[in-house]
Amino acid sequence: MKVSVKDFGLDMEVKNRGIELDVYDASGTRHRGDLVLTKTKLVWCKGKTARENGVHVTWDEFIKWMESLSAP
Repeated sequence: MKVSVKDFGLDMEVKNRGIELDVYDASGTRHRGDLVLTKTKLVWCKGKTARENGVHVTWDEFIKWMESLSAP
C-alpha cells in the first residue's frame, strides 16, 4: 500500500476535524480510499465515498478489534 497524508486539520494533537490519509495500492495507481482519524473515531471511505457516508468506528471498537488479533 502507498499511504500519504491528504489533509491536516490538527496542531500537535488530533482535533475534531482530524487527519485524512490518502490510500493507494502499492504501485500508487489505484486509489483504494481515505482513512480519517479524529479524536473520537476512525472513518474508512472506500473509493470516493464522502466522509459522512464512510464506515465509522470508535477508538474503543478499533482497539478491541486490534487487540483480538494480536498474539498472546
